[in-house]
Amino acid sequence: METTMKKLNPNLMVKDVKETVEFYQNNLGFQLIMAVPETQDGILNEIPEDKKVVYALVKNGDVEIMFQAEKSFKEDVPVLKDSQIGASCTFYIELENVENFYNSIKDKVDVVKELFTTWYGMKEVYIRDNNGYILTIAEAKK
Repeated sequence: METTMKKLNPNLMVKDVKETVEFYQNNLGFQLIMAVPETQDGILNEIPEDKKVVYALVKNGDVEIMFQAEKSFKEDVPVLKDSQIGASCTFYIELENVENFYNSIKDKVDVVKELFTTWYGMKEVYIRDNNGYILTIAEAKK
């Protein structure tokens, strides 16, 4: 049986969903699509100061990322109950004007590998988000 997959949306276990959304909004230009309050009794289009949330979906262009609070994540996926926040992978995001993007974020985020050109023709920079996840931001060299 052949199956055609449509998209990949990583769901990242995080310490604090609200702080993570703010990191991605303020530093990487993502927009909040939706959030779920701790009470899990509805969907929020914005996160009020006085609400704790357990899940959020953010988007920038065609890239969507989900964030889920550690406790909620481990309840939903019990096989990962002993897992730590962070990953042994990188999330590879392609965009246009990587140099402009890099210059706008380099003093606001943890750059773990400065902007460079790879042997395979991509300009890349590696950054660490506020939960320890590594994002590779890249553009094909012109």
